[in-house]
Amino acid sequence: MAEQQEISQTLRVDGMSCASCTSRIERMLAKEEGVTGVRANLVTATVSVDGAADPLVLAERLGKAGFSAPSQTTELAISGMSCATCVGKVERALAKLPGVQEASVNLATETAMIRHLDISGLPEDLLNAVAKAGYQAQIASEDAREDLAEARDAEQASLRRAVLIAAVLTLPVFILEMGGHAVPAFHHWLYGAVGQFPVWVAQFLLASAVLFGPGLRFYRAGVPALIHGAPDMNSLVVLGASAAWAFSTVSTFAPDLLPAGTQAVYFEASAVIVTLILLGRWLEARAKGRTGAAIARLVGLQAKSARVERGGEVVELPIGEIVVGDVLHLRPGERVAVDGTVDSGQSWIDESMISGEPLPVEKAAGDELTGGTVNGNAALTFRVTRIGADTVLAQIIRMVEQAQGAKLPIQALVDRVTRVFVPIVMAVAALTFVVWLLVGPEPRLSHALIAAVAVLIIACPCAMGLATPTSIMVGTGRGADMGVLFRRGDALQALQGVSVVGFDKTGTLTEGRPDLIEVITAGGVDADHALAVAAAAERSSEHPIAGAIVRAAQEKGLSLPAAEGVTAITGFGLEAVVGGQKMLIGAARLMTREGIALGDLPAAAEAHAARGGTPLYIAIDGAVAALLVVADRIKDSTPAVIDALHAMDLKVAMITGDAQATAQAVAAELGIDHVVAEVLPGGKTEAIEALRSEAGAVAFVGDGINDAPALAAADVGLAIGTGTDVAVEAAEVVLMSGDLRGVVDAIHLSRKVLSNIRQNLFWAFAYNAALIPVAAGALFPAFGITLSPVLAAGAMALSSIFVLSNALRLKALRRQELSAGSEVRA
Repeated sequence: MAEQQEISQTLRVDGMSCASCTSRIERMLAKEEGVTGVRANLVTATVSVDGAADPLVLAERLGKAGFSAPSQTTELAISGMSCATCVGKVERALAKLPGVQEASVNLATETAMIRHLDISGLPEDLLNAVAKAGYQAQIASEDAREDLAEARDAEQASLRRAVLIAAVLTLPVFILEMGGHAVPAFHHWLYGAVGQFPVWVAQFLLASAVLFGPGLRFYRAGVPALIHGAPDMNSLVVLGASAAWAFSTVSTFAPDLLPAGTQAVYFEASAVIVTLILLGRWLEARAKGRTGAAIARLVGLQAKSARVERGGEVVELPIGEIVVGDVLHLRPGERVAVDGTVDSGQSWIDESMISGEPLPVEKAAGDELTGGTVNGNAALTFRVTRIGADTVLAQIIRMVEQAQGAKLPIQALVDRVTRVFVPIVMAVAALTFVVWLLVGPEPRLSHALIAAVAVLIIACPCAMGLATPTSIMVGTGRGADMGVLFRRGDALQALQGVSVVGFDKTGTLTEGRPDLIEVITAGGVDADHALAVAAAAERSSEHPIAGAIVRAAQEKGLSLPAAEGVTAITGFGLEAVVGGQKMLIGAARLMTREGIALGDLPAAAEAHAARGGTPLYIAIDGAVAALLVVADRIKDSTPAVIDALHAMDLKVAMITGDAQATAQAVAAELGIDHVVAEVLPGGKTEAIEALRSEAGAVAFVGDGINDAPALAAADVGLAIGTGTDVAVEAAEVVLMSGDLRGVVDAIHLSRKVLSNIRQNLFWAFAYNAALIPVAAGALFPAFGITLSPVLAAGAMALSSIFVLSNALRLKALRRQELSAGSEVRA
């Protein structure tokens, strides 16, 4: 047995803090099978192995010992893939590498996402693995994407030339052979004037020029795949076209090698097969280019240069030279280069390309600007706050790319089928040949050959490989146009399956800017004094209700005393010392917890809560002092959104920390089906679990910050963004416009995309299930029907074009128009 080569890998390890940690890791890893040496420092462990050691096992051992081997994700741009079988080959090649935890390849985007341990040299090994599988790859980057885009354009141009050349060469072959079948007089005249042998030789020359000229690309990819025992779509084309060509060549130049009466030529079949498949590839390449239009559009929003203040002058500089803190000058009609804050000027900004909202937004000093948006008719100056990968636009592009490269659970079926599909097709073709050779009509050899070639050609798995990723690409791109960003592609599938949509109340169903509407005092306390004490305590809080109290005090011109020891009591309220007095402000449960009697105030609180107000109690030095009533106006779009969700056969829930009576009043006004009120932040997670067990999958809509636990606990979390808060890690979907209508758009889009994927998969599978038996001759005994390889090639090409065209229909999907009365119109 050959000795295994010893290699050295540097594995990053987290959690080491001292020399004893490093020596402990060295002793622990040295015991593992295949490890021949270990050297650890406080950051990495260099492990020498003989090939038998599995880095994933080593990482597991480290985890059990209290350390961790962190993962990282590498994205590759891959060229040369043509079908679902190619995807499987690349995925398996990547997954075999030591340290790789997950590999996902996307045919439509021509990318691979690999999650792996942080091992030195592994990214280079990934590239080598792809190369050994027969494809070209490079680490994804801006330059790589540009190279890939240029390669795609070059491939389109190359395919176009190949189609034209193949068509010009194929047409005479087709006319010479099929013309005689269509018009017998032409056949007799031609063979009488020229002779059969010269006609067949002419067809041989022309067909050979097609196969080994424009069709050479199939041989370059398909033959090595056959040699390595991993046949793909190119292999099927090579076998089918070559079989027809080889039989015809023997019939032409060595007819005595064939049984008497079986000599015939099928040069037109081999040439037309190659020409039609090239045509399909070209049309497919053009359509795939259109599926990536969303990314191209977003990238196109990035400005190339900007006018910057430098050294007392305004100069034009490339974007790469701008730094945070620079002051930029923005002229009317110009595109905002990077994110920033308005320094001076006032204008209207068109943010539709980011948020999907058509109306421009007014901007003045202090307001935030987003790179990629367009200035109106006034000049502005603004100070740069984010550049490069940190800008909102860059984050959006990253989200869309990640979503488009995702592999949905529904894709698992396709992966299982395509893994064995091509070998099964080859076996079916061989069986077809043998059966018809034994029991077929005369000439049996010709009949068996044509049936086998038809099976090989019609069964190309291109449509299967494109069915899911093209719909995802177009759907997520259209979502970005509408201001609906899917941070994870699998949220597309999960969202269409939800039964309940849960909402936070404050800032989600309501404006999030409540106002103080009444102060009711107790025990002779002055109303202004109670308000001033409350405002002093709430002044440092960013909660919307705190803002309402502070604004009310400011509007009255009250002088606010100093507050000390302000402490937030999660889910209850806060406590502080104001003007030497200990005070509490919060919900009734806070007063109950502290044992403070509320007197007659609960009756007023219940009355206001029944009308949708939020009551808060103030206690000073252990005695109730006042009741503050805050009301938050329901957003204008909320009623129509709730009605629209009901029209989509969805239940609607509200999960809030607000008082039960207030929550019930809002729910009654909006027609909400299920209310969970007076819950602490952790309780929202429990409420979602309860909803899930009762009604099924749950989507939760919140502001993405206060509701992070609930967003993470839901089957799908939808974060209401404002165009600058896009990095909401807890949510799978971000609604850029901040408008609740985005919830309806997201669900509608999800349903349409999954419906589109199912249509594509049905076509891809049904097409093969129906036509492979026909190609094999299943209808011949009863009806005398056979499938010509020429028709098989045309049908195969059309199947991929159908799938792509069907996916591109999603580009026409419109935003939902909502109207009172629960009608949803596409």
